[in-house]
Amino acid sequence: MVLSCHNIFKSFGEQTVLENCSFHIEEYDKAAIVGINGAGKSTLLKIIAGELSADSGTCIVAKDKQLGYLPQQQVMESEHTIYEELLLVKKDLITMEEQIRAMEIRMKSHSGEQLDALMQTYSRLTHEFELNNGYSYKSEVIGILKGLGFSEEDFKKSVSTLSGGQKTRVALGKILLNKPEIIMLDEPTNHLDMESIAWLETYLLNYKGAVLIVSHDRYFLDRISNKIIELDFSKAITFTGNYSAYSEKKALLRTAQWNAYMNQQNEIKHQEEVIRKLKSFNREKSIRRAESREKMLDKIEVLDKPMEHTANIKMQITPRLLSGTDVLSLQDVKKSFGSLLLFEHLNFEIKRGEHVALIGNNGTGKTTILKIINQILPCDEGNIKIGTNVNIGYYDQEHNVLHKEKSLFDEIADDFPTLTNTEIRNTLAAFLFTGDEVYKRIMDLSGGERGRVSLAKLMLSEANFLILDEPTNHLDIASKEILENVLNHYEGTILYVSHDRYFINKTATRILDLDQNNVINYIGNYDYYLEKKNTSGNETLTLEKKNTEESISKLDWKQQKEQLAQVRKLENEFKRVEETISKLEERSGVLDYEMALPENAVNVPILQSFLSEKESIQKELEELYLRWDALSEQLY
Repeated sequence: MVLSCHNIFKSFGEQTVLENCSFHIEEYDKAAIVGINGAGKSTLLKIIAGELSADSGTCIVAKDKQLGYLPQQQVMESEHTIYEELLLVKKDLITMEEQIRAMEIRMKSHSGEQLDALMQTYSRLTHEFELNNGYSYKSEVIGILKGLGFSEEDFKKSVSTLSGGQKTRVALGKILLNKPEIIMLDEPTNHLDMESIAWLETYLLNYKGAVLIVSHDRYFLDRISNKIIELDFSKAITFTGNYSAYSEKKALLRTAQWNAYMNQQNEIKHQEEVIRKLKSFNREKSIRRAESREKMLDKIEVLDKPMEHTANIKMQITPRLLSGTDVLSLQDVKKSFGSLLLFEHLNFEIKRGEHVALIGNNGTGKTTILKIINQILPCDEGNIKIGTNVNIGYYDQEHNVLHKEKSLFDEIADDFPTLTNTEIRNTLAAFLFTGDEVYKRIMDLSGGERGRVSLAKLMLSEANFLILDEPTNHLDIASKEILENVLNHYEGTILYVSHDRYFINKTATRILDLDQNNVINYIGNYDYYLEKKNTSGNETLTLEKKNTEESISKLDWKQQKEQLAQVRKLENEFKRVEETISKLEERSGVLDYEMALPENAVNVPILQSFLSEKESIQKELEELYLRWDALSEQLY
């Protein structure tokens, strides 16, 4: 065990954030702390790191174990370049290397005993230098910088000129180079693109030490975590496994708690009704029985009603107007800023009902494409065609659709005057605003809360084509799940930019990868994209410049769609066949049991009926087994 937290309690004024929180981290654990915004995740990391004191309780780091901590916000003032800043971590090795080089020069001018002494010291230093990976520390620095998304041109940039996100990446690089026994990272993926996140996942998976992470990136948590520490209503609960395993166990636990609570409540009501009836008889014996039941009822340890953060309200938005089949078409679109070319000869189409994710590295122009479609920015060349009856609803990262001086309730009521007070409250509740929270002013909300209000307005807009720019930014996991549910039931068309791979996997039916000034199309979700990204052939296609190639590309796209539809049809049939086989096998087992009963064994008409049904089931099963086998070969 390298870290132990025992009965941590922390409050800010009257608000209790952490209460009796206990957990431990083993030597090679890859653990994650999860919970809604405000649950105390960052507070807990600060307490462990010693940057904040707990009101009570203890955090113990094992003796001689070093802890590296990356907070969300970085204050880094340095005149060094990015490369020089990371080299500071290897200062001892650099000093040792300088000593070795100096000794090599000195040995040329010494002999005899002096040379022997120098040789012994030189041998000891070079051995220590080699053990500490001294001969490859520079390549290690370069590898980490490139892994975190810095180009070689960036290496020479001064740290003082960097953005907050870039400084965070530099700080993360220093921690990884330092190789502490315990790494603590608070939202490390916030400022990384997909390639850098994938690199970090691999690095942490292979890290020879413990890792404790706070993150809302569920795909990231699925890849690296073997332990989940949930902060829920100030308490800490530990689950083994990754995020998906935790989510399943949490759902089962929540169901069990509700069932236990409801069963007990029903039993209490039943006993109270029996007591009332016994007393109504007004006889001494009945009264004594009632009193006896009352004593038993008083001894019951009443379960608390399970608390939940999320509302049970499910939103399903139906566009008022059906758009045409062709929703959007981009042809030969080009955009550059000065000498920086973002993309050219950009071609793609979006059809009604598609949920399309636009992905790519930072700086490739994804948000620019959305702004061009929404006529916020002009393109340099090309044509953008919006289809018939297409009504666009746009979600931008700045939340420009909100009025800061208004309350949440008024923000919705003023823009949608036909809604009743109940409908407004239900809409806000679906996005986790309940009770008096609906009277908060927009200006007093956090970034994540503003995002939820913007999404609520967008869902009410009756748009049939939603364009979303990083819709999950600043949202906690509960809010992301609500958004996923809403979008998956949305009957219109969606185009969005996101770095959230779990979100993409849950909501996308098609992916456009913006790469090398152009776009590559993948028919499927994020897992499908990963599977096919490095393969060539009919599964993926590049939308090229020439008209002939474009027509071939469109044909390939249609073929892909037809193939995917055929696969889904086969998968659905395979599932139906399996379910039918299961039901028939179960019925066959029931018939065997019924025929074995003594009262049926001597009843000839009943036995004949059972045998006839069993024979019919057996024939049907034989046909289904053959179909199951054929479908298995086609699919797998």
